[in-house]
Amino acid sequence: MQTPEQIEIKQSPSLVPYREALSEMTARNAAVSEGTARELIWLLEHPPVYTAGTSAAADELLDPRFDVVEAGRGGRYTYHGPGQRVGYLVLDLGRRARDVRGFVHAVEGWVIDTLGDFGVEAWRANGRVGIWTRGADGGEAKVGAIGIRIRRWVTMHGFSVNLAPDLGHFGGIVPCGIEDYGVTSLAALGISVAPEEWDRALLARKEDFFARLEPRGAPERPAKDLP
Repeated sequence: MQTPEQIEIKQSPSLVPYREALSEMTARNAAVSEGTARELIWLLEHPPVYTAGTSAAADELLDPRFDVVEAGRGGRYTYHGPGQRVGYLVLDLGRRARDVRGFVHAVEGWVIDTLGDFGVEAWRANGRVGIWTRGADGGEAKVGAIGIRIRRWVTMHGFSVNLAPDLGHFGGIVPCGIEDYGVTSLAALGISVAPEEWDRALLARKEDFFARLEPRGAPERPAKDLP
């Protein structure tokens, strides 16, 4: 098993087109599965794009003002764009706990803990995917998204966190199919966090994240393509 120090950490300083990132991530997923490449944590941002998960409903695409890409991950429509930090995780769960829910829970916990480092209280919400906090109006609002695919126990996709995106761009979709709650960002909460600051805080917690992936007797799910 590769230790956190042996895993490649890639931080892209400029915007990476979504289709290009998806192609590179798919190739790395196959290579990790074949044992010919290191696992990868890739932190980046995209030009504006709407991505459709495997459960996306056509009526949730309200205004296709940007490119729309079928992502192959679980979930519904989401938005990526400048000011939103994305973390792609290509990790071999075959060498760790073969526990899909446990992996998602660990990713959520990693993001929640890092948000806490910037004074943002965030949480999971039963029945609602993603990472939630209090918006500027005091109501619950989504500050981060989670979308995962697992092929032969190697993960793809990961998470996104709204540092300072244009929140109006979310208006072209029903984000993650949830109509009753808004979307927020650290900037909207009055907190300025540069991408490199976010990356530094997140990576400082990576060993805690990997500790959560250690086997604990969790039941296996079949090793097939999962959304």
